[in-house]
Amino acid sequence: MKLSIGFITYNKASLKYLAEFLPSLKKALSFLSSSEYQVMVYDNSDEQKNENRLALEFFDYKYQLKIEYYSGEENIGFGAAYNVLINKAKKTEAKYFLIINPDTLLESDSISKLVSVLDKDDSVDAVSPKVLRWDHKNSKTTKQIDTCGLILKPGIQFKDLGQGKIDKGQYDDREIIAPSGAVGLFKMSSLQKISKQGQYFDPDFFMYKEDCDLAYRFKQAKMESKLVSESVIYHDRTTAFYGGGFLSFIRNRSEQNKQVKMWSFKNQHLLYIKYFTKESFFSQMFIIIRVFEYFILALILEQYNLKLYKNLLKKISID
Repeated sequence: MKLSIGFITYNKASLKYLAEFLPSLKKALSFLSSSEYQVMVYDNSDEQKNENRLALEFFDYKYQLKIEYYSGEENIGFGAAYNVLINKAKKTEAKYFLIINPDTLLESDSISKLVSVLDKDDSVDAVSPKVLRWDHKNSKTTKQIDTCGLILKPGIQFKDLGQGKIDKGQYDDREIIAPSGAVGLFKMSSLQKISKQGQYFDPDFFMYKEDCDLAYRFKQAKMESKLVSESVIYHDRTTAFYGGGFLSFIRNRSEQNKQVKMWSFKNQHLLYIKYFTKESFFSQMFIIIRVFEYFILALILEQYNLKLYKNLLKKISID
């Protein structure tokens, strides 16, 4: 198998995108024969019989994607669902695995350009397309950058390269440490090298920042990732932080729902716990300051996050 494609659906949050996502995916796969790729979906919806499954069956019949459908009795989270799909891909001896969100719209040559780079360069372990913002509500694509891949700053601060900027090609030659969780193409052999007991994503990261954890392990293993700027995919990121500065950060968090803020708060601290000792002294000081800032934020504006500290302290004692 040349290529495995995996995506996750969840309730109505993903349903509204399928009518545009799936045909664009089909066109982007036209450079391969049907025997050279497989499309898999893990449905994390709250009910096994739901509209996502019906929609997938309809579009599978219409576009002949031969979608392999998987689900469980409950929402197992982003990372755990992808672990299932990647292990399925392993059994077919897939060479590459494409992680992609269903809230994306693919240019027809986007996947072929990603595959071409991995085919030609043995030193590259993963590639990211240039991801621009898709204004799904108004049915238009834009030149605003969603992500060009993940970069890492002191204090274990992961950033989406170029996010919020208007694309003028200014980031085309920049280095990244890994693709964003929105979309990225990985060599299966590289994913195998950083896996632990059949797990590629850390299931402790139920939702949000699981791609940052994977990226950090890519960095530790000295894996090489590359931005393929010629490959363009559009993404309707509903929780994007396109602003700048502390006030914009606060405003952005105020617009997120409580569950998203709790996942983000917990998982950022999990990154600190897992990798604090691997950072430089300067970065460690930065982390300490950030932990204090998060505590003040929770104390003043997000008191519900205070209860997470008990489990985080247990995690420290275990690690």
